[in-house]
Amino acid sequence: MGLDGIYLPGTISKGKTMKQYPIWNIITACIYKSAKSYGVRNTGEVEVRVGTSSSNSHKFIKHTTTHRLHDNGDREYRFYIDGECVRRALLKKGAKELNHIHPHQEIKIAS
Repeated sequence: MGLDGIYLPGTISKGKTMKQYPIWNIITACIYKSAKSYGVRNTGEVEVRVGTSSSNSHKFIKHTTTHRLHDNGDREYRFYIDGECVRRALLKKGAKELNHIHPHQEIKIAS
């Protein structure tokens, strides 16, 4: 998997919208004066490395967020840690609320 449709980087402030991206990541870190953000269309992966420098770093964890648009217009979001789905949600077409579902639950998507 790669980072398809990624929008890099911006700063988000109150009232700023998510543009046209179904996934919006907001990063805060001690090295930034304010939060940084970027949008993703389908799949976003983050590999976290730890260590003492770039030449002495080790893979710590990888997390992935995915978005899929179903044929009926429903949107499904999944969050993976090291390849295992740990969170899943469905946004039905026209709905204003996100419905969280069990990561391994089978769902029927209406036509």
